[in-house]
Amino acid sequence: MTELAKQRPEFRNIHAFKDLPTYRLPAPGWVSILHRISGVLMFVLLPLILWIFDASVSSEISSNRLRAAFTGGTGVVLKLVCLALIWAYLHHFIAGLRHVWMDVSHKAVSKAWGGTSAKVTLVASLLLTVVLGLKLFGVY
Repeated sequence: MTELAKQRPEFRNIHAFKDLPTYRLPAPGWVSILHRISGVLMFVLLPLILWIFDASVSSEISSNRLRAAFTGGTGVVLKLVCLALIWAYLHHFIAGLRHVWMDVSHKAVSKAWGGTSAKVTLVASLLLTVVLGLKLFGVY
């Protein structure tokens, strides 16, 4: 009986402030968490998306007001919010494609492929966000 007692796994409670900062989350874990965060961000910013769409297609006057909002004093804040929305959409889309590919292709369900595809997802979403952010802020 003592041998069985020694083989049982030991579970302990973690201390959020002590253990979590030292925990190293692998890339697939980051992609999973950011996929959820980007989905929530898109949902929360849905009223802004609808306002921008409505203002851009309603009339010429509302379209000019929208342009003025982006170039006025609060333009930088609105552009940063839109940049966050751009990142959320790109990350959610690319991570969603990754998940669909893992569901369709049984070869893609391995630890090595998961790590590689997670890194590609993170880099691609950030790189595309930087490119579109430069366009949003008028660099090119």
